[in-house]
Amino acid sequence: MDEKMLAAGLDALWVMVSAILVISMQAGFALLEAGSTRMKNSGHVAGKQILSFAIASLVFWAVGFAIAFGAGNRLIGMEGWFLQGDEKTFASLSWANVPLSLKFLFQLGFAGVSLAIAWGGFAERAKLSVYFLFGTIFMIAIYPVIGHWVWGGGWLGEIGMQDFAGSTVVHLQGAIAALIATMLLGPRIGKFNKDKTPNVIPGHNQVYTVIGGLILWIGWFGFNAGSTMAVGDGFFGHVALTTNLAAAAGAVAAILTAKIMIGKADIPAMVNGVLAALVAITAACAFVEPWAAVVIGAVAGSFTFWTSIYLERKGIDDPIYAFSVHGIAGIIGTISTGFFAAPRLVEITGVGKEGLLYGGGFHQLIVQTVGVLGAAIYVAAVSFIVLFVLKKTIGLRVTAEQEISGLDISEHGSYGYPEQLDPAYQSKPLTQ
Repeated sequence: MDEKMLAAGLDALWVMVSAILVISMQAGFALLEAGSTRMKNSGHVAGKQILSFAIASLVFWAVGFAIAFGAGNRLIGMEGWFLQGDEKTFASLSWANVPLSLKFLFQLGFAGVSLAIAWGGFAERAKLSVYFLFGTIFMIAIYPVIGHWVWGGGWLGEIGMQDFAGSTVVHLQGAIAALIATMLLGPRIGKFNKDKTPNVIPGHNQVYTVIGGLILWIGWFGFNAGSTMAVGDGFFGHVALTTNLAAAAGAVAAILTAKIMIGKADIPAMVNGVLAALVAITAACAFVEPWAAVVIGAVAGSFTFWTSIYLERKGIDDPIYAFSVHGIAGIIGTISTGFFAAPRLVEITGVGKEGLLYGGGFHQLIVQTVGVLGAAIYVAAVSFIVLFVLKKTIGLRVTAEQEISGLDISEHGSYGYPEQLDPAYQSKPLTQ
């Protein structure tokens, strides 16, 4: 085996391992979201992660991947349906020396994460049928379009937008869709009092929330470091380092912020601080030095806690704080490279220019801001149109009776915790 074949084989293995890590993040979301919601909805919330990834897999294979990475124009890809095509068809990914099947699986993991984030805004009150319909449209008309703009040869990539692993492409997209959904659905029953003050609706299992957060932290090494899609130069090590430092800073900053603001060292706030920091460093991980990663992670972890409280006080019921964690932090992370992108790392990646703090002026900061605004406006507009039409036709929300009884029983016919919730189960003592 010659050196080129060995290098290609190692790159392929690394991308496969990274794809598995990214896809395993679905398990992290299942535990995080189920633990952060009520017991009567836990089976539904966890189960929809499988549905989410299944829909993403089929639609992204058939249509989404071609729109994101296929040959086309500055707005959308127009070739490569069902992964059919040659090297010219997917020239936007020609920089990675791995088989097309692995490129697809790796990018599929990202698409699946974005859809999982979007569905966070639907939690505990949306109809199951809406997940099928909106999930399909999201994977055709929303996610891959922004993916093409930034990574597939589109206009944001052309102007040098720095989003290494998807603070905007993956996280901000999902968060904007989640925000539109939660606004159109309205708050959960009992969330707000008549004077509009919010009530706390605690999740049923903080241990699940913590374990889910840890799984996501681990999976993020595939998410960010795997985006190098190569092992030869060892650059993935730098990306992994900045990713981990940011997450650690986010955890510490968030729990300290919670202690200062509400007088309690809130555990879910700490977990969300980790996730917010990871979201923020996702764009910047390849462009910033380790010290800057700590700053970015700390700012994201702290600011996300404040925004989650602020939005709740404004009447927005976002059950898992999807917009604060993935949206606000996604904006922070994407904009941050305009300040912190280091010249040596910009030279390595070949994307954009150095940041303001390194004498690069406002150019990259303006590019990053344009990218955030362009993506946010498009996703918000399309999500609103689609969800508004669904609301006026089939309806978005289950009935009040179904919501009160819980989506486990009303949508699926069984409880995730039958021993605690099912009267029929409780009335039948167990016998040997």
